[in-house]
Formats: sequence, C-alpha cells, structure tokens
Amino acid sequence: MSGSIFLVGLMGSGKTTIGRALAKKLNKRFIDSDHEIEARTGASIPVIFEIEGEESFRRREAEVIRELSAQPDIVLATGGGAILHPESRTHLKNGGTVIYLRASINQILQRTGRDKNRPLLQTADPRRKLEELSRQREPLYREVADFVVETNRPNVQFLVHTIISHLELSPKHQGADDAGFIPAAAAVAANFITPTHATASMKPATATPSASRVTINVELGERSYPIVIGRGLLDDATLLPQFVKGNRAAIVTNDKVAPLYLARAVAALRGAGKIVTEIVLPDGEEHKNWGSLMRIFDVLLAEKCDRKTTLIALGGGVIGDLTGYAAASYMRGVPFVQVPTTLLSQVDSSVGGKTGINHPLGKNMIGAFYQPQAVIADTATLHTLPPRELAAGIAEVIKHGAIIDAPFFDWIEANIGALVAKDDAALAHAIRRSCEIKADVVRQDEREGGLRAILNFGHTFGHAIENGLGYGHWLHGEAVGCGMVMAADLSHRLGYIDATARDRVRSVVAAAGLPVTAPDLGVQRWLELMEVDKKNEGGQIKFIMIRPLGSPLIDNAPQELLLQTLAASISP
Repeated sequence: MSGSIFLVGLMGSGKTTIGRALAKKLNKRFIDSDHEIEARTGASIPVIFEIEGEESFRRREAEVIRELSAQPDIVLATGGGAILHPESRTHLKNGGTVIYLRASINQILQRTGRDKNRPLLQTADPRRKLEELSRQREPLYREVADFVVETNRPNVQFLVHTIISHLELSPKHQGADDAGFIPAAAAVAANFITPTHATASMKPATATPSASRVTINVELGERSYPIVIGRGLLDDATLLPQFVKGNRAAIVTNDKVAPLYLARAVAALRGAGKIVTEIVLPDGEEHKNWGSLMRIFDVLLAEKCDRKTTLIALGGGVIGDLTGYAAASYMRGVPFVQVPTTLLSQVDSSVGGKTGINHPLGKNMIGAFYQPQAVIADTATLHTLPPRELAAGIAEVIKHGAIIDAPFFDWIEANIGALVAKDDAALAHAIRRSCEIKADVVRQDEREGGLRAILNFGHTFGHAIENGLGYGHWLHGEAVGCGMVMAADLSHRLGYIDATARDRVRSVVAAAGLPVTAPDLGVQRWLELMEVDKKNEGGQIKFIMIRPLGSPLIDNAPQELLLQTLAASISP
C-alpha cells in the first residue's frame, strides 16, 4: 500500500503509539514531527516554547511539516497544533492521506496527566485547557482529514486494523484494492464509505429482479450461513429440515403467527422424522423480556430437550431476538434457525446474530451475539401483515439506502408506492438488497466493534421513543422511521447534508406511512433516554448521521443543536 500517511489530533490521542505500529505493519518509515524538531534544534519542545514562545515554535514546526510531507511513503505523527498553520494544512492535505485520531478529554487526561513534556498543559486546570484546545482545533482537524478514527479503545492492533481498512478505500492511496465496507472504530467520517467502494456482491441494483428464490451467504468463516429469500418457502417441506441436524426441534412463535404458519413448519419437520416441541408466546414488544425467556427455558427443560435440539424462531423481530438469546444460553449454546415472518425481521433483525431482551431502563441492553444456522425469508408471509407492520419494515429498508447506498435510496423513493402495496417484485428486491448490505457489514464487523454501529441510523432517537412511551406503544420500525427523520435533521444542522437531502428522508419516511413527528417526552427525559445507549462512550451521546446521503458518520453533537432538533421534531 503506497503513499504517505499523516496523523493529526490533540496531544495524547495516540499519534506516536499508533503511528509506530501502523508504520511497522505497512513497512513504512515512521517519523514524529516533534522528535524531528528536537533533533534539529538540540532542545526539547518545552524548552523551545519557554525560550522562543509558541509563535516561533509554530514557524519551526511548519517548516518541518513542509519538508516531511514531501517525503514518500512515510507515516508522520504531527504535533497537536501542527494544523494551526495554514501552510501546514495545505502540505498535509496535498501530500498524502490525513487521519484524524480523536480521543475524549477524559482519555487524554489519563494519558498525559503525568507528562511534563506537554507545555500547553502546565496550567492549574489542564481539563479546561484541553477543552479550549479541542474547540479551537476540531474544525481544523476535520478540514484536513480524509477520515476520523476514535482512539478511546486501548487496543492498538484493533486501531491499526481499522486504519488499514480505511486506507484500502482511500482514493489517495495508489494500489488500494476494492475492499468494500470497513470495520470503522467509533467514528465513520468524511466520504470514505460510498457505493463506489462496494464489493461485487454489493453493487447497487439497477432493476427489480424476479421474485424467484435467491440465496445470500453471510461469510463468517465457520459461522457462515445462508439467507434464503423467496415466495412460498414454507410450502417447501424439504427446506426447513435441511438446517435441523439433530432429531429434535423446538419452534418458538407467538399467538398471532402460530395460527398462520406453525402447522406448516411442524408438518415439514415431522415429515422429515424430527421430534417437534411447540412454544407459543404472547405477541408484542412488551413481551420481549425475562419472563418470556424463562418460559422458553421452562418448556425446553420440561421436554428434556438436549444440546442437539435446534430452536426455530418463527415470527418477527421479538421472536427472533428471544429465540436467539435462548439458543445462545440454553446448555451454553444450541443451534437455531431464523424464519422471519415480518418485513422488518426479514431485512434486518434476523440477519447478523444480535439477540436479546429489553430491560425497563433500555432496549436490547441484555443479550448476546449468536449466529443462526440459516435464515429462511418467505415473502408470502408479508401479505398477511397489517399496514403498520409493513411500514415498520420499510423503515429498515429506507435505513439501508440512507446510510450506505444512495442509488438504492433513489430506487426506494421511486418504488415506495409498490412497496406499500405489497408488490412481490418490489418487496423481493428490497429484501435482497437490504440483506446484501447487512450481510456485508456483519461480515466485516460481526460484534459491532465499529462499522456495524452505522446500522443504528435513527435508533438513538428511536429507542428513546420506544422506552419513553413504553414498549409496544409504537412499533420498533415506527420509532426508527421517526428517528431517521430526526437524525437527518441533526445531520443538516451540523452541515453534513443540505436541506434537500434532509427533506428527502422525511418525505420517503412519510410516504411509507411512518410517523415523522416525535412525541413530547420532555427535553430532560429525551436526554436521559438517549444517554442509555450502547454506542455512547465517556458520557457522550453518539449519533449515526449521514454525510452525505448514502454515507454514514458516527459522532456526538453540540447540545444546543440537539435541542434544536428535538424542538423541531416534537409534535405540538
């Protein structure tokens, strides 16, 4: 991988440590600009500051940056204030790929608290000084950076892997391969994930395919599994038994789905010689709790189900999450198969192995990553969905286009009427494309170490709505749809997208039949609910935003802008 790499960021953000490891991994020469200045002058940085003052030091630094940025194939760790000089910013932007390493103030203080070689921190209140420096320099770091990587995680090798994944997509790096999506750390920024970087299996669709059976593979090594999509799959008595390797199966479903599809699934399995246990739970998000999980365990234990028993989730996202968590926990792990019967579960929750239950203080806060043996998505089940349930699923389809694939978003806008009308061809295309997108993201970030978090676009706001109103008052997809409108508004207020893009998101969400105005939970309650989110770090609320439409960004937002979004989004 050719080309020079320049690391910028505040002191203590990890530029030297990560830079050395990155240079070693890429077989490049590592240079620290501060060390270079010290070598040339024969004096330490604090001494130069004391004798010459900061202005003179910045001139020296700019000269060194000018020379070093012209050198080929290096990894350069710059000083925290290097970007203050306009010429330095120009040389860095033109000389190679610039990476902004960003850490929280708390992390920086932990790393630099005893370092006497930080002249700017030799004050009575280092925290206040760092906050001041951050406010001053943040816009300049972002101005020069090709992408941003959060370095609050202490695992240097993880961060190096993250950066290399970014670099594979950087247009500045000659010889970079077409690597598809990447496992970002806690920030995904500035134009590095676009549809033009998609792998062959992720190319934006240009036409609606037929509704025939298709199979997409989620590539996770020994945990890989197929997603089978097609109409009438539950009528194929040979399909489901293929994924039940033992002689026992337990089907978990709910009282709404059971009358429609349970008999067919049971007949297929018993026809293949399997012993089948049926577990029927009450329907609704409010039942995605500890009590329902215990009910599953009670039946499994009473029926003496062993560790070779395959659990089958027949239903929507609640059933899928509950069954997956039960499978991950029962006898420390038994196989399970997802048979999603709602659009939301077919395009999102059944794929990727996220399982769990809700807690009164937060949605999906208790659970496990546990991959299924297969996902069987029968599109015929969508024709029995009530309009609200269908719209809830369309929300997740819209999400995939908004964060990753702008051409797919264009297709959704053009075909929203067909989706609402349950057109088989339109639904098949939406499911297939959504599964392709999610499968590729999961392949590269199975346990949500970075990139996978972008799939939560709209969810920070949406989970707050669900929790604030009480689970079941709004459907999950309804809350996510409204949350996407709010996230797009916040993206606009931060200057990441223009008003046209913001309005497009709002319009397509509304056209799907989803709410676009948020409930009035009270500002303080909104903030409290959003603070209980798995993405948050160091007490800061993290949002998935778009920059531009079709490209994600994970970051926090100034509270005044967040309050403006809340005020604009809450219904009277």
